[in-house]
Amino acid sequence: MQIIQVADKKTVNEFHKLPYKLYKNDYNWVPPLQKMHEDIFNPRKNTGFRNGGARRWILKKDNEVAGRIAAFYDRGQGGSVEQLTGAIGFFECINDLSVAALLFDTARDWLKGQGIEAMDGPVNFGENFFNWGLLAEGFKQQTFGMQYHPPYYLELFYEYGFKVYYKQYSYRMDISNPDLPERFWKIAAWVAKKPGLSFEHFKFRKQNKYIDDFIQVYSQAWKNHANYKPMNPDDIKQLLKQAKRVIDEEFLWYAYYDGEPVAFFMMIPDLNQILKELKTGEMGPVDMVKLLLMKRGKIMTRCRVMVLGVVPRYQRLGIESGIFHQLKQVLLRRPWYQEMEMSWVGDFNPKMNALFKSFGAEHDITHYTMRYLFDRKKPFARMPNV
Repeated sequence: MQIIQVADKKTVNEFHKLPYKLYKNDYNWVPPLQKMHEDIFNPRKNTGFRNGGARRWILKKDNEVAGRIAAFYDRGQGGSVEQLTGAIGFFECINDLSVAALLFDTARDWLKGQGIEAMDGPVNFGENFFNWGLLAEGFKQQTFGMQYHPPYYLELFYEYGFKVYYKQYSYRMDISNPDLPERFWKIAAWVAKKPGLSFEHFKFRKQNKYIDDFIQVYSQAWKNHANYKPMNPDDIKQLLKQAKRVIDEEFLWYAYYDGEPVAFFMMIPDLNQILKELKTGEMGPVDMVKLLLMKRGKIMTRCRVMVLGVVPRYQRLGIESGIFHQLKQVLLRRPWYQEMEMSWVGDFNPKMNALFKSFGAEHDITHYTMRYLFDRKKPFARMPNV
């Protein structure tokens, strides 16, 4: 077996082509957007490189690409205070433990050389909205940004020595169902009219304002999280730029109390429903035209809730339901949307899990974020609850 660093056009192409080979007979797999993945490894577009680094490899067996992996670290996002934690991601591999072990060894050894003491995976080199977690339950077509894997990947991770650091739950809600909890919607309508409370949706022409408002909410809502790091406005601008063609301004909502931002909600249409039809993630000019035409054709019937955060001192006011009241009016004008996925919520966040269930949503999919400690004698600890 031969490990080759991804460092030129040929190896980049081989890195991206491997999944097409592995999933060619898997109906549920959807090709990811290649440019989005490449931007992650571009120091000019990913601010993670300011305090960290990344490296990619492919593995060849019998002169055929049999696996790939990326390793990365961000010293501004070290993870657990018990050790400096890096990560692996974009892992793809044939069903061969020896191939997987060599990929994991390669990533581990490189991270060790950077002073890292543990690695999480499979995750993203950036925010956790996309490419985060190992699929463990719900082997079906995933929504845009959610990772799909064959069942045997879980065994490869376990056999190497990874353990579950936390579980990620995704919820499904049939928004075409007229029998959603009536009590919830009555409360939502009441909350939406509370004095001092106002709601407005995102507008690209005022994106700098809304980015600032998001950071203000984020810095308060997530500051006690074990993996919290300050949000960089440039990261958000890059995310918005990448997703502009699919973002619906009325799917991003803010709540204000006496003019101060206190909550944020972000949902996106499920672009995977179009990418599935296009059968490619390369997105040349012709594919882009097809994408825009298919978007107008209302092929996307599913949407994905990515973020919902409320400033702690306002969390008992029902502001989340007030946002859903606004969103309900939007969806009534877009009746082709039939399904909403709320993804993802960590098992370390019982309050948010309970909230989604209160909406009438059902647990549908589970991903795992795995952790591997380089010191094999060190006690392993799960992510603490928030």
